[in-house]
This record gives sequence, structure tokens and C-alpha cells, in this order.
Amino acid sequence: MSTTEKTDTQVLVVGAGPTGLLLAGDLATAGIDVTLVERRPHGLANMTRAFGVHARTLEQLDARGLADELLATGTTLDSARLFGRLDLDLTRLPSRFNHLLVTPQYEVERLLERRAVTAGVTFRYGTELRALRQDADTVTAELTGSDGSPLTLTARHLVGTDGVRSAVRTALDLPFPGRSVIRSIVLADVRLTEDPADAFSVNGSGDSFAFLAPFGDGWYRVMGWSRTRQVPDTDPVDLDEIREITRRALGTDLGMHDPRWISRFHSDERQVPFYRVGRVFLAGDAAHVHSPAGGQGMNTGLQDAANLSWKLAAVLRGDAPDPEALLDSYQSERHPVGAAVLRSSGALVRLAMAHSPLTRAARSLAARFLSTVRPAATRAMGMISGIGIAYPPPAGARRPAGRRAPDAHLREGRLYELLREGEFVLIAPEGRPPVLPDTAPVSAERLVRATWTDPARRTSVLVRPDGYVQWVSR
Repeated sequence: MSTTEKTDTQVLVVGAGPTGLLLAGDLATAGIDVTLVERRPHGLANMTRAFGVHARTLEQLDARGLADELLATGTTLDSARLFGRLDLDLTRLPSRFNHLLVTPQYEVERLLERRAVTAGVTFRYGTELRALRQDADTVTAELTGSDGSPLTLTARHLVGTDGVRSAVRTALDLPFPGRSVIRSIVLADVRLTEDPADAFSVNGSGDSFAFLAPFGDGWYRVMGWSRTRQVPDTDPVDLDEIREITRRALGTDLGMHDPRWISRFHSDERQVPFYRVGRVFLAGDAAHVHSPAGGQGMNTGLQDAANLSWKLAAVLRGDAPDPEALLDSYQSERHPVGAAVLRSSGALVRLAMAHSPLTRAARSLAARFLSTVRPAATRAMGMISGIGIAYPPPAGARRPAGRRAPDAHLREGRLYELLREGEFVLIAPEGRPPVLPDTAPVSAERLVRATWTDPARRTSVLVRPDGYVQWVSR
């Protein structure tokens, strides 16, 4: 595309949930012109299903200066008990955030929206995508504005972050293969008369399963399922039904009362085959959806956004030596992660739903194995928390390239504080400036340079804006 050709915006983001807000904020912070459209009217809903923020997501938010503020909105859990016998010690996670943060999704959205507004994102609420078309240079979106009138916007790239019923995915005519894995899940935020024995509890009785987690402000999130109560999502649900399921699964309902909201829903396991179609990308629930087990949905979407945002920025700023290869790496890196989340969350929910004596015995055996074999438990926690996720190393690079960069203490400050610049961070020994490989998708003038505090460290490390290692010197 000619640099003089006019578009309405460089990137059009469709969907103002957590994934879209983080992506738009990142791009605007990098100096990219971004427009974000959302079919809902402006306002943060307090009835959201997501409630858990895992360690890797907190690291990503730390790299944007938001993690500590978000921590103040909820409560942190250092351990989790599953199936009455498996205790997962989250303090063993190799992260500054070695815990699970329980906080409502709207608190995450509030901070990300504020950041996006400050960075200069243009918001269009009450605006719905009807169709799109693309050519070699632009994407054209046909929209309906907040007043019902037609609206056309053109962009260099478009990203669909508009959820499981994605209009962008539909406009691309992409399949969304999969199936419904569990029906008639009931969900509520309640208060309790009795304090639970464990802060976070999950258990299944054969015919029912339930979990309970605190928000830290007197409210608890409870989710339950009963094999004997399989009804459509439209059927009413009341507190008595949730109490009964919880009593069967956990042995007590803890005197739950005064629900602020109750919902019934079903959960699918689906994933699109392609996260990129030309100049259009999909992220979050628009690209993958899975069971709520493990609380990985919102977290996976946010990490999709963190992976894609710096790549789009590098291409649009002209920093990428091979723009197409860099944009294609979004698919090659994030699609396998989405597939792994489908497998792990599916395994957890099937264990929770175990009914026959054989499958319940298998669940007990798995719990005993993870309780006694520490490396297996550490690997499981690493995948669910996101800490253990790694990407293939770039061509010509060697491990630890592709792996998550730990939050090193450097002479200039913590690594994740330096990542708040939104740029690559080059860490080198003092007095030995490295020579970057020609394939590094960064210009030298955009580098944030840092120095090891340990004089014995002789290698140089290039860290991507999303906190993964790009390159390590020999």
C-alpha cells in the first residue's frame, strides 16, 4: 500500500471486551491510529462470567503498569483444592505473581478501557459490523452506527475480538468446529453465612460438581452443574437450585444468600482453523471457546492480544524486515496455545463430571499422581497459569528464545517495568554492546537498553514487547 493512501484508521478493532481493549491500548500506545467499535452501549457490566486472573496475565498487565492496581480490587489465592484431595501450591510458580487473583472481569475492563482512552483510541459504541471486504491494501467494514445509519470505515488491518458469536468470523465465512461439552451450568455471585474451609474449592460427586471462590469483598462466585437438571439456557434458575447442587458436590451450601445475579449457560469447545485471513485477525473468544474449568478464557484472550499487538505495530511502523512472516507468526504461536487450552480445560471438566466408578477411580488416581509427583504438578500449574507457555524459537535462534522471560532485576529496574515502554528490551553485559541479528523485528532506535546487575552474566538477551525471549547471544 502506498504510504500516501488514506484510510479512516490504521487498525479497526471490533469488540470492546478485555481482549479488544488491551489490543487497542497497546497499538495506540505504540503510536498507531486505532478505532474500536462495540455493538453494546457504553458501560461496564457487573454480570460477567470471568473472575480469575492467572500469573502470566498479571505479568502482562504489570508490563502495562496495571497489575498492582488490579490486585487491590480482589483477593489472591495461594493454593487451590480440587476434588477434595488435590492441593495445588501456587506459591511455587516462578513469578512475582505466584497466586490466582479473584476479581470480576469488569475490573479488568475498567483499567484497560482507561488506558485505551488515555492512549488516544477512538471509541464507537452502539456500532455493529454488518459486512467486510478486503483487498491487497485495505479492509473495508460496513457498519451500522449508534443512530441506525450505515457507516463505512477503511483500515489497514481489522481485528475481531467480538466474542463467541463473532460478526467478524461470520463475515469471513470461517468455520467454528467443535461441540457443546457441558449444558445447563448455573452461575451466581452470593454471600455466605458460614466461612468455607478452603478459599477455593472444586469437587464433584458423580451427579453434580461445583466450585466456590471469594472475590474478597464478601461476595463469592459459585458455579454448579447437575446431571439430573439438564435444561435449556432459557429455563429459569433460582438460588434453591444452586444451593442443592452445591450441597451435593461440596457437602454444604455454607448458608448462601442474597445473590446479586444468577445465570444459566452452556459451554462449547470450538476453535477456528485460521487466526489470520489476509488483513483480518481473530483473537479471544472469536477464535476459541472452551469450558470454564481452569478459568483460562479471558486470560487466553488477553495473551492473544499481547502477542498480536506488537507485531501489528512493528509492521505498520515499518520495523519488520519480513512483515508477512511476522504477522503469520501470530497463527503459528497462538493457535497451538488455543488448542492446548481446549484440551486442558476439557480434561478438567470431564474429571469433574466423572460419573462411573471407573472414571471416578481415574480421577482419584490423577489427583494422587499430581499430589505426589511435584514436576507433574508444576507443569500442570505452569500451563494453566500461562507461566509454562512457550513458542517455537525463531529461525536461527536457540533456546531460551521463544520462552517467557522471567522478571529480572536489572540496573535500570525490573524487566517488566522496562517493558512498559512497549518496545523490545535488550539486556547486555556492561561495556559489551551486542550486534543484533538482521532478522530481529526491531529498529535500533526503538530499543530499550538495560544492563545485568551480575557482572558474571556474559550473554545478551533480546526480549519482545510481550515478555518472550526473541534472541540470545552465544
